[in-house]
Amino acid sequence: MKILITGCNGQVGSCLVKLLQERKNVEICAVDRAELDITQQDAVSRYVASFKPNVIINAAAHTAVDKAEQEIELSYAINRDGPKYLAMAANDIGALMLHISTDYVFDGTKDSTYVETDLVNPQSIYGITKLAGEEAVAEACPRHIILRTAWVFSEYGNNFVKTMLRLAQQRDALGIVNDQFGGPTYAGDIAAALIEIAQNIMGSDNLFDSANYGIYHFSGLPHVSWCEFAQEIFNKAVNQELLIKSPDVKGIKTEEYPTPAKRPANSTLNTNKITTVFNIPASNWQLALDHLVDYV
Repeated sequence: MKILITGCNGQVGSCLVKLLQERKNVEICAVDRAELDITQQDAVSRYVASFKPNVIINAAAHTAVDKAEQEIELSYAINRDGPKYLAMAANDIGALMLHISTDYVFDGTKDSTYVETDLVNPQSIYGITKLAGEEAVAEACPRHIILRTAWVFSEYGNNFVKTMLRLAQQRDALGIVNDQFGGPTYAGDIAAALIEIAQNIMGSDNLFDSANYGIYHFSGLPHVSWCEFAQEIFNKAVNQELLIKSPDVKGIKTEEYPTPAKRPANSTLNTNKITTVFNIPASNWQLALDHLVDYV
């Protein structure tokens, strides 16, 4: 199996490369913007036609949620146009297209977990452009899987876990939002899920039901608030002797911590579909915090 990974230096991309390098009978081509600018259609077409992957995994995205409110054109270029060009190139050579999306396609007002068929209503430029990317991929390449996820963290890049560990070293008390809820998701679990999906489809000898292409939700359980997530990080850090003691954590309302981009109050994703179709369980984010030394 030949796999092209875009965004290879991001959180999920880094985990994909690490996991796939350990696999036999897999040839990977891992690129970031320096090697392939996915916003340039001709470059994408040439690159894909040359490498001829069986699977394209797009882990590239403009994920700076607040910056996106100002960087609108760039957000559309990376989050909509790039995925579209990759999907078109995948379709041209009959490759499978795997694309990562986000909980931000929802407005967060639902009282229960979001399923794949719920109406979308993004409230930020990031969410709007990621939804546009979903639609572009689905239109350009019938053989696609769109994986919506949430609250991604890992040993790589910048994320909430790393920020909390850094702030805990600097402050005795922290105010953290307690009225936004979601499922923290370990990037390594996202990478493993994508690989499992690719192997399932490519190894099915054309037995994969085409009705199962489309959108899947994958995130962590249990669902928590940002405040609860932070407290668990601190507890784990104390147990692992990375912190002498946990800072005092005070829950605050969203309006007490204003940001340029609006965040959904409810980011909880229902992951039953991916478990039913691919036998992939929800991300165990608590287990992923057992080696915090790798995050500092």
